[in-house]
Amino acid sequence: MLRALLRRLIKLLLWLAALSVLLVLALRWVPPPVTALMIERKIESWSNGQSIDLQRTWRPWNVLPDDLKMAVIAAEDQKFAEHWGFDIAAIRAAFAHNERGGSLRGASTLSQQVAKNLFLWSGRSWVRKGFEVWFTGWIELLWPKERILEIYLNSVEWGNGIFGAEAAAQHHFGTSAANLSAAQASQLAAVLPNPREWNAGRPGPHVRQRAGWIRQQVRQLGGSHYLNGLQDSGAR
Repeated sequence: MLRALLRRLIKLLLWLAALSVLLVLALRWVPPPVTALMIERKIESWSNGQSIDLQRTWRPWNVLPDDLKMAVIAAEDQKFAEHWGFDIAAIRAAFAHNERGGSLRGASTLSQQVAKNLFLWSGRSWVRKGFEVWFTGWIELLWPKERILEIYLNSVEWGNGIFGAEAAAQHHFGTSAANLSAAQASQLAAVLPNPREWNAGRPGPHVRQRAGWIRQQVRQLGGSHYLNGLQDSGAR
């Protein structure tokens, strides 16, 4: 009986693994209608008795402005075009920093953040990290880099109930994502470490300083010319 149960468990796990890979493959072409983070935020609002309306409007790659693409890369993952989902040097540096104590430092790439936002729950645990590694690997294997960044920009949180570049541009600046200026794009990227506490439309001194640093990093990366390299990078 134990062997039979074990065989059934292994079959179930294999089926779930196969379904997860098929889901990742389908999302190479199909815009995800909702993300795990959006569901989590909605449930949180219900439990707090403060229901929120989730705002999100999908915008394809060619509508999203290069200034925003580059600002996010400069702020969150400057090796995006080079790695296969994991920045090993940054992971080692984060481990060394965390071992010394103080505030915890992460080292998540854009690919890892997409995996977490789309499929997983918040919080820190080795179980969640294991699932994150699984999904990140398949995302890098099955999606072009442009698709990873496209889904990131359409799914990332930019305020309470504000998801994706279009909703963020409308909420913070009263304009469409396509019409964001370089300064506005850098302010949106600057609040990503703490989007529910920092305001891109009304930035404080720290956000303004960080936005200036992001614009400088964009120039050092080569501006929009950096995006041309995404076509030849990663797993295609």
